[in-house]
Amino acid sequence: MELKAVCKINIGLDILRRRSDGFHDVETLMFPVEGLYDTIGIERSASTEFRQSGLVVDCPPEKNLCLKAFHALERCAGIGPVTITLDKRVPFGAGLGGGSSDAAAVIRGLNELFGLGLSTGRMVEIAAELGSDTAFFIESRPQICSGRGEIMSPFDPPIAGLWLAVIKPSFGISTAQAYAGVTPHIPDRPLAQRLAAPISEWQTTIVNDFERHLFALYPQLGELKRALLDAGAIYAAMSGSGSALFGLFEQKPELTFDPSIFVHTEQIAACSNE
Repeated sequence: MELKAVCKINIGLDILRRRSDGFHDVETLMFPVEGLYDTIGIERSASTEFRQSGLVVDCPPEKNLCLKAFHALERCAGIGPVTITLDKRVPFGAGLGGGSSDAAAVIRGLNELFGLGLSTGRMVEIAAELGSDTAFFIESRPQICSGRGEIMSPFDPPIAGLWLAVIKPSFGISTAQAYAGVTPHIPDRPLAQRLAAPISEWQTTIVNDFERHLFALYPQLGELKRALLDAGAIYAAMSGSGSALFGLFEQKPELTFDPSIFVHTEQIAACSNE
């Protein structure tokens, strides 16, 4: 079987506090990017194998989240061996959740392939054990995510019909590096209240808390965000822990960047939270 593993952007990312378990409580709107995805293939086989093509990932195969997802299902459901193929198209080290989405796709695929009958809630629980945003990709629908990212509430922002541009410089940023310099704080208003305001107000009220210190470390990020705004974006921000950024446009943008910059554009379709 073949599955799409879409990526996501974060519209707003409030880092509220550091927890006693070493993680951070956050609040963020995760929004799926339907046109930018990896492709996962899963087939029964005599022994478990993992094969990858496309973008080269700085991660040994045995540590890939696809295999971690398989082993999680193997432990809880006793499934047999499979061959997993990954055609990697989503940039990594970008804050787009590509690896997490791959893991969630494997969980969904194995549930179907072996007829496990796992509920969405159970798959979310398994996914949450693999990573803070992996649970989001079980359903891949717009959600306000809190806690570590695993507590989700459907939220459909008024951006259908707008154009989305996702860009990424040649370097990536690790999640550990991003969190190392962050200063948690509680905003004056919850994210959902700020998202309810007109999009024209978002640029001054909806922020990604990683931007302040990461833009100081990597000035190119601030330059790229400014380039999106100068190109007509009505809202622009960094996604997740970076290094990808995105802009929302009323018209299809005409973007001119150095060839080293990854660029993806798509028109946002209406989302269903049913």
